[in-house]
Amino acid sequence: RPPLPEQPFLRRLFPFLAWWPRVDRKSLRADAMAGLIGAVVVLPQGVAYATLAGLPPEYGLYCAMVPTAIAALFGSSLHAVSGPTNAVSLMVLAMLTPLAVPGSSGFVSMALTLSLMSGLLMLAMGFFRLGVLVNFISNGVIIGFTSAVGIIIIVSQISQLFGTHSGHASQFYEMLHNTIAHLNEVHPWALAVGVLTIIAGALTKHYTPRMVPMLVATVVGTVSALAINFAVGADYSGIRTLGALPGALPPLSLPDLSGDTLTNLMAPAIAVTILAVTQAIAIVRAVAIKSGQRIDTNQELIGQGLSNVAGAFFSGYPSSASVNRCGINFESGARTPVSAVMSVLFLVLLLLVLAPVAAL
Repeated sequence: RPPLPEQPFLRRLFPFLAWWPRVDRKSLRADAMAGLIGAVVVLPQGVAYATLAGLPPEYGLYCAMVPTAIAALFGSSLHAVSGPTNAVSLMVLAMLTPLAVPGSSGFVSMALTLSLMSGLLMLAMGFFRLGVLVNFISNGVIIGFTSAVGIIIIVSQISQLFGTHSGHASQFYEMLHNTIAHLNEVHPWALAVGVLTIIAGALTKHYTPRMVPMLVATVVGTVSALAINFAVGADYSGIRTLGALPGALPPLSLPDLSGDTLTNLMAPAIAVTILAVTQAIAIVRAVAIKSGQRIDTNQELIGQGLSNVAGAFFSGYPSSASVNRCGINFESGARTPVSAVMSVLFLVLLLLVLAPVAAL
């Protein structure tokens, strides 16, 4: 396909024009497969992250829809996938808990407003070309940050692995303390499913990496959990399900723009913005090193800003580039950001198919 004529202004306004010539039948097949894998992965992941943020579980899935597509179309990375993340979810919980009860309508409304405010701050940084400030982040900081996020993910999910109720915690030491304090409540069947899932993923990665370990592990864990609950009952097994979700498509939402709310959320919005920007740029850079792509930091800030602003009106809470999904997207053979858009379409289809017949 011949390249598009040089139109700097249009490409600045619509950055997807720069990579659109790469899209062909071969790339679409690769992107569709990567998108399917991403949708399967984010289905349980989004639910878990929304719970960490103190929000109803469906908000994690809504956050992986419109915000994901917008960030893919208006960012500069070919492989970045945005949406709900562990670190940002914990920050949302920490910032909003003093202002509202987690899970309440007021808490949800503030989370939407926080997404709008942080998105506007990111847009301002991108438009005023302040991305150069992020360039001062060294590779050592990036490695340390991504490693820390990985550790937080592990610790925050241990209670889910054990099937215990450790409550909400926004600090690392609180999560670790709560996990240790509830070790006497471990459900063997829930732990067995978690261990089986981990083993399935590890064996697949070692022996047949072409089958995508994360996808195999998700399928094995889901099937084994359903089988155990059917055989012994959910009350005995300790394997919890969420029940039916309200809908497959994100409902329109309206942030709270009252003066008091905007004043109370100014400091949390700055904190969330700093964390989300640092995480996004660190992850995008890490993937770019593997792919050999050159990243436009200012464009990434614009993409993330538009993503969060859009999320505020489509039931999405603050989002950023996802450590797990970016890596999986690249390793799954994605060629262009179409893979992230495909993941949204596949996620909606999965919810439409699964919602009537099963509880997640």
